[in-house]
Amino acid sequence: MSTSETTTDHDTIRKWIEDRGGVPTVVKGTEDDEGEGILRVDFAERDEKLEEISWDEFFDTFEDRGLAFLYQEETADGKESRFFRFVNR
Repeated sequence: MSTSETTTDHDTIRKWIEDRGGVPTVVKGTEDDEGEGILRVDFAERDEKLEEISWDEFFDTFEDRGLAFLYQEETADGKESRFFRFVNR
């Protein structure tokens, strides 16, 4: 059985994403008055609808929106998982 964990620790989140080949992004065209867009993570197969942003921008938006990172280390069969969600704290 696989389990999920939730964190707000920036180092844990960044390591989890980078270990899986991901980069921080926002959905193009979703910026608000403060310039922040909808956060996403783009993995190896890059999506043209997403725009890569810096980790600083990513975590500023993450904190401004009061988000937490729900993630899974391994799938039920023991393989590395890329399952995650941004959830409200």
